[in-house]
Amino acid sequence: MTPTARTPAPFDLGHPFAAVRQEIDRLFADMAGLPAAAPRMDVTETDDAIVVTAELPGLEDEDVDVTLTGNLLTLRGEKKIEREEKGETRHVIERATGRFARALEVPAGLDPQAVKATMDKGVLTVTLPKPAAAPATGQRIVITRAA
Repeated sequence: MTPTARTPAPFDLGHPFAAVRQEIDRLFADMAGLPAAAPRMDVTETDDAIVVTAELPGLEDEDVDVTLTGNLLTLRGEKKIEREEKGETRHVIERATGRFARALEVPAGLDPQAVKATMDKGVLTVTLPKPAAAPATGQRIVITRAA
């Protein structure tokens, strides 16, 4: 069996252009997704509530505005870079900055007064209690004789 020379493909980590390709792939993925400053969200549902969790690293509760208008939950805020320049030269800054707004349609009939929002270590959790169950529709109604 004779060993054959193999030219590494550009996606091999040993290829000299692998880092460039990874950066280009990351840029295209970023352009296809959400704006850089937009928070990533998880939405889960339990028996009695809808829970929205958003990653907001570096933000405090006073930097974020949460509103429920009708059946639209909106998260707004602004990510900023605090700069303290003392003779340093920045070559690369990869933190996302800017204003963001994310809106999520939730079921109608939620009580805005019952919504709770907490912030812990850059993670915002919004709990929207579900309204009491409405009576089932389509139930058979028993007819009684009039007296």
